[in-house]
Amino acid sequence: PARRSFQMRRSWRARVLARVLPLALASPFLPAVMATAPPNLHLLSPRTVAPLLGALRDASTDTPKFVFYASRLHTLLAEEALAWQSDDEVSITTPTGAVVAITPACRAAELCAVSIVRAGDALLESVRRCEPGISVGKVLIQRDESSADKLPKLFYSKFPPDIADKKVLLLDPMLATGGSAKMAVQCLVERGVEASRITFVNVVCCPEGLQSLLEAFPSLRVVSAAMDDGLNEHKYIMPGLGDYGDRYFGTL
Repeated sequence: PARRSFQMRRSWRARVLARVLPLALASPFLPAVMATAPPNLHLLSPRTVAPLLGALRDASTDTPKFVFYASRLHTLLAEEALAWQSDDEVSITTPTGAVVAITPACRAAELCAVSIVRAGDALLESVRRCEPGISVGKVLIQRDESSADKLPKLFYSKFPPDIADKKVLLLDPMLATGGSAKMAVQCLVERGVEASRITFVNVVCCPEGLQSLLEAFPSLRVVSAAMDDGLNEHKYIMPGLGDYGDRYFGTL
């Protein structure tokens, strides 16, 4: 099992570097990408998510079907992200009398889910189904589509008063340029949350956004369903799946 785990980590490292490396060769951040990105990025099993992602990518998928497949994928992401919040081990006795060591679920009181409005609310629904007692925060950040770099702008934030003591799941389906994610993380850091206690949960990321986010916050954890090829000239993820919020909430 240990050898298999090492081989899987090495495989993910190779896949991540194969996509990030061409973009980072001219960047002084290259050593940090190589050292930091692979251990911090946790991708769901490609076999598990392929049919769901395929349905979401299909332009002919209507809103009801998009919500159906997205909700299934969100649940997988929520469970994966929640599983990373606990490192403790306890011994339990099974009904057969065997004593085994397990990793218990992190208590809801120790957690906070923060959604980047509006698209992040789609993920929030699944996180709350998996952990109903979790506290919730909100950040409203929008990209300035009129700017060439799609710069983010903060409009609103609201967090629990004790958020500095919690582990945070930051939710936004798409990680494109990384601008909105970085601004949201910075809001949390300014409220006393250590970056190492933040897990950014998203459906699709890309090398540019991942590099930008981890350059700013190297200790951040990222849980994603897939990493796409990169951004086009309009700063949209390719191949991508369109505007997530519009497709999920039926506002196309």
